[in-house]
Amino acid sequence: MKFDEIEDSASFIIQEMEAGIRLDKVLADRYKSNGSRTYFQMLIEKGLVLLNGEPVKKRFKPNVGDDVELFFAAAPEIDLIPEQIPLNILYEDEHLLIINKPVGMVVHPAPGNWTGTFVNALLYHCGYSLSDASVDSIRPGIVHRLDKETSGVLVAAKTLSVQQKLMELFAARQVYKEYWAICLGNPGNCELNWPIGRHPIHRKQMTVREDGKEALTFCETLEVGNEICLAKLILSTGRTHQIRVHLKHKGHPILGDSIYGSKQVNMRYRAERQMLHARKLAFIHPITQQKIEVEAPLPADMEECLRKKAMLERTEKCG
Repeated sequence: MKFDEIEDSASFIIQEMEAGIRLDKVLADRYKSNGSRTYFQMLIEKGLVLLNGEPVKKRFKPNVGDDVELFFAAAPEIDLIPEQIPLNILYEDEHLLIINKPVGMVVHPAPGNWTGTFVNALLYHCGYSLSDASVDSIRPGIVHRLDKETSGVLVAAKTLSVQQKLMELFAARQVYKEYWAICLGNPGNCELNWPIGRHPIHRKQMTVREDGKEALTFCETLEVGNEICLAKLILSTGRTHQIRVHLKHKGHPILGDSIYGSKQVNMRYRAERQMLHARKLAFIHPITQQKIEVEAPLPADMEECLRKKAMLERTEKCG
């Protein structure tokens, strides 16, 4: 099972009304918004559905009390529909497009988010031809990702050759990636160099582990408060949830992070999403060989959070 392909996971116990029914139908009935019966057959065939901890065949009929665990993965083929979704374009030429991704936008179609994604918007913006010239039919033009709740600079290619060249730049670590985050406490100026891998129990989470992949983040504190701070993070590698996991391991999780953060502090600041923003991206254009350097301003909710921090500190001083 290749967990790097996993988008999400779920588990449940077979109920009496589900016993004796083919497993693919049980899954399709339980998760109607995630995909068709054919999609769940694909998951079963890939070994991404476990029955009592073991892979199972799609025609299998489970019994009451059986434990089912499934791992949602991107479908190899789906109908991508161009959608007229506004894009905040920071840079564009005939080869590539760079946007300021808003909070809440998913980068590419996945279980639970088959429409309304950046890919759908990109197809409308560039035309159907984009989907015919891609290294990945479900992610046309996509060369890197941002989490749904992370805002900021996102680049995409308009042609297959540019997509391949940009992916090579990212793989060779020739792209400067700078993020700003509001996190708890003060991590200071430091190097966060801990390998990251899939959590052994919570499969939707990543964690620092000795057998994980190399992960390197450079941290610089920009503004310090009594309880939270604004930090600049520069990524040398690009692991899933890298900044979020590194800051948690350091003891300074990102404000608003529902998975790796502090629920109490999140509630106090009314932070409904992780306060993480892809601030800046810089690289050599793969075609023109000119340096491309693009910045995205902090989103309104992060600005408001910093203003709230200053207000709270003034109140504490007056008290």
